[in-house]
Amino acid sequence: MGKHPNDRLQGTLDLLVLKSLASRGAMHGYGITCHIKQVAGETLRVEEGSLYPALHRMAQEGWISAAWGASENNRRARFYSITDAGRKQLSAEEQRWSELTAAVSKVMATSH
Repeated sequence: MGKHPNDRLQGTLDLLVLKSLASRGAMHGYGITCHIKQVAGETLRVEEGSLYPALHRMAQEGWISAAWGASENNRRARFYSITDAGRKQLSAEEQRWSELTAAVSKVMATSH
C-alpha cells in the first residue's frame, strides 16, 4: 500500500533539520542532533542512522550545502548550512506542518 501524500509524520526530520540550520547557522550532524534534543527534550530523538542519509538527500535536493571544518574538539567534521532553496522548502514544510497539526487538533477536539 502506498503512502498517502498528506502523511507528513515521516517527513518531520527534514523540517527539524532545516529549522535547526535556519535558526542556529552552520552545524555538523552531531550538533544538529544535540540541538534538536536540547530544544525538544527526550520526546524527539534523532538517530544517526536516519540523520546522515537525510542530510545527504537534502544536499542532493539543494536544500543544504556541506563543507569540511573543525568541530569544537578540533576533529574534522562536515558542517551543513541551509541554502536559499532550503529556506523555501522550510517555509513550505512549516505550512504543511501547521495544516497537519490543525487538522489533528480538530479531530482530537471532537467529543465521543
